[in-house]
Amino acid sequence: MSNNLVPVPSPAPNPLDLPSGLAFDDATPSWMSKADNAWQLTAATLVGLQSIPGLVILYGGGVKKKWAVNSAFMAFYAFACVLLCWVCWGYRMSFGEELVPFWGKANVALDQKFLLDQAFLGKFPSATMVFFQSVFAAITLILIAGAVLGRMNFYAWMMFVPLWLTFSYTLVAFSIWCPNGFLFKNGIIDYSGGFVIHLSAGVAGFTAAFWVGPRLTKDRERFPPNNIILMLAGAGLLWMGWTGFNGGDPYAASIDASLAVLNTHLCTATSLLTWLALDVLYFGKASVIGAVQGMITGLVCITPAAGVVQGWAAIIMGLCSGSIPWFTMMVVHKKSELLQKVDDTMAVLHTHAIAGSLGGILTGLFAEPRLCFLFTGSYAQYVGLFYGFQMRKVHTGFRQVGIQLLGILYVICINVIVTSIICLLIQLVVPLRMSDEDMAIGDEAAHGEEAYAIWGDGDRQESSWFPNSGNPETELPVTKRKAAAGGQVEMT
Repeated sequence: MSNNLVPVPSPAPNPLDLPSGLAFDDATPSWMSKADNAWQLTAATLVGLQSIPGLVILYGGGVKKKWAVNSAFMAFYAFACVLLCWVCWGYRMSFGEELVPFWGKANVALDQKFLLDQAFLGKFPSATMVFFQSVFAAITLILIAGAVLGRMNFYAWMMFVPLWLTFSYTLVAFSIWCPNGFLFKNGIIDYSGGFVIHLSAGVAGFTAAFWVGPRLTKDRERFPPNNIILMLAGAGLLWMGWTGFNGGDPYAASIDASLAVLNTHLCTATSLLTWLALDVLYFGKASVIGAVQGMITGLVCITPAAGVVQGWAAIIMGLCSGSIPWFTMMVVHKKSELLQKVDDTMAVLHTHAIAGSLGGILTGLFAEPRLCFLFTGSYAQYVGLFYGFQMRKVHTGFRQVGIQLLGILYVICINVIVTSIICLLIQLVVPLRMSDEDMAIGDEAAHGEEAYAIWGDGDRQESSWFPNSGNPETELPVTKRKAAAGGQVEMT
């Protein structure tokens, strides 16, 4: 081996004005962790898969056949629209410079220097954070869609998505998740979106359903899933995708992320089994749809607490999330005239608003100080009430419960007011609700397309809205079409 010294080349110039700490030829600055960045991008992709295709096929399979395309497409559109709005102004309004204590300044998140510099939290670039937070924003709008399936005018939905993202989601996200937000500064615990996403979606969805109005009477009375197996596939993607949903919010590939993932699945399994047991006990049937509802309430309930509670607490939360929303949906809802007036197609009030509120309150009871330290870096400030008694910090424990309740009240008020205003404004431009005639037809009236081909080799019925409908030269009887194509059929 030669001992001759090799001249070290001088550093390359930086003509592109890259962020501080990032040289022109350096793709890994000193502040970046490759492991954390890889995990964060993976977690973001898992959350994205919950929506595309998770909720797309869950909605598409969970509604009547005539609404399969419309329901799936509402989710598909929302995902695309949110991403564009997010990078243009939504991200900086949620996590940027303070405009007021509950809202950030609008600005683009497209500048190279901003995207390649370190994110406000985590050892990865802002580009990773922008993508990670965009899929959270997108799934919130898609969850809202669940409340208005089967009758909302698609053009009204196209307007609703960017308006609600801008004037509702960004307010709540900044207040609770941004270090400059007033609820963040006061010590609220919302580990991964029990308040920002699920409570917001549940309240906004129920409010929007009120303004849009109900489905047709026959659809409200009977609205069976068109494909339960497809619905289960979507539910499975939702469940497994939650690994990224809660596992990604420590913003690091850390032990706290591991605990959050385990607690998430533990609570969800417990909740599903609890809901299933109640269905069997009271209705005598093990309902697949009920099991999916129990799965969702478990996922939602653990979300604000995932990495700050112990495993036994996750099980207790699963028992609560599988029973309390079941009671509100199966008993309270059926006896309440007010709740009966609002047609909430996918019951997001119960599965997201009530389950999210329940999770937020239980977080205030079970938050373990040492685990909170792992997540927040602040010890003895975040203390669940039960640990407050144990540590003789009862005042701190009660304060934590109080700030959790304040967060619930804040989210409810923002979403009821803003969602109502948005719906009323949209109504001035286009109808919020499809006409009764179009609702009787469904997908073909809304989009000119059908989800499933069930006639012949995929040809449409003679009542099709397409231009060739009813033309004897193009709409031959099934047997003649097959014969013309060389099929072996018996002519009758």
